[in-house]
Amino acid sequence: MPDTYHPLAGVKVLDLTRVLAGPLCTMVLGDLGARVIKVERPGLGDETRGWGPPFDPDGQSAYYLSINRNKLSVALDLDAEEDRRVLLSLAETADVVVENFRIGTLERRGVHAIALLERRPDLVWCRLTGFSGGDGRLGYDAVIQAESGWMAITGPPDGEPMKIGVALADVCAGKDAAIAILASLASRGRGSRPSDRLVTIVLAHSATAALVNVAQNALVSGREPVRWGNAHPNLVPYQLFQTADRPMVIAVGNDAQWLACCRALERPDLAEDVRYLANAGRVEHRAALVRTMGETLQTRPAAEWLERLAGRGVPAGVVRRVSEALGDVEADARTGIAPLPPGSVRLPPPRLDEHGALVRERGWAAFDRLL
Repeated sequence: MPDTYHPLAGVKVLDLTRVLAGPLCTMVLGDLGARVIKVERPGLGDETRGWGPPFDPDGQSAYYLSINRNKLSVALDLDAEEDRRVLLSLAETADVVVENFRIGTLERRGVHAIALLERRPDLVWCRLTGFSGGDGRLGYDAVIQAESGWMAITGPPDGEPMKIGVALADVCAGKDAAIAILASLASRGRGSRPSDRLVTIVLAHSATAALVNVAQNALVSGREPVRWGNAHPNLVPYQLFQTADRPMVIAVGNDAQWLACCRALERPDLAEDVRYLANAGRVEHRAALVRTMGETLQTRPAAEWLERLAGRGVPAGVVRRVSEALGDVEADARTGIAPLPPGSVRLPPPRLDEHGALVRERGWAAFDRLL
């Protein structure tokens, strides 16, 4: 793609990760133009290769395909001396190494992050781990969601704790890792110590930090946050409503939008009610306001309400199926949802060891044959 701007063109990323957070991170870097080589276990590869169905016609799982485009794949047995030499050769000439091995796994095989960082003053090493403290616990997303507080605040108020429908803790950590790597690359050459270029991303920390206002509510109030279902702890109305034909969300973010919402609903009485003039009052009288709005919204179909609300500048949307949402983006069954510029799709997700011979022969120059 000679006419496409790639901000990370020429940056070499050695991907020693598997599952979701790490592969997502390296895919983001690859989308931005980095040359990413994914190292996998011989015969098995990344375990997400087997996480299905569904599988595409070539037998690749949808899960794996979603986070592994723009990479080459080489299978290396780190217990074999020759394969360790290949790995170290790639690491010695990389700009970035990303890994999510348990602490000690690489070190027992002669791969030492600090030693490489000391020899290479421009190398960035990113380590992803589930929990802080190096206790060796596996940081799978459902466990992280449980222990980070997410499940305690997700689900119906009178129901059991519930996880989010996407492995969002992994996604947050993967994005955090990409941001940290980009910051480290931007600061190269400014005299950073080897330890400064060893970046550790902890999934549990990324997930807890993603509580944002919910965490701050707890810190400020001293009270335990509770589940609000499809409502918001700090804003009203900001939730799901049923209309005459399908559910929709109205998200009023300020008092001006509230007055506009009243006009769209043709409810001047609500606009004049002193209880509801300020958001704090609407939160205090949540139950009565939501009940009244719900009765009004059920009198007309969602499309009509959307048109009225949009005309008044009130944020609102219907609950769409995934297939409907995908109609708004460029998406492909092989390469997933395409990134927006300056990201681009240059290579499809690789089959296991698809580029093994080429990488062993040419190292990073393998990309010159493929791009």
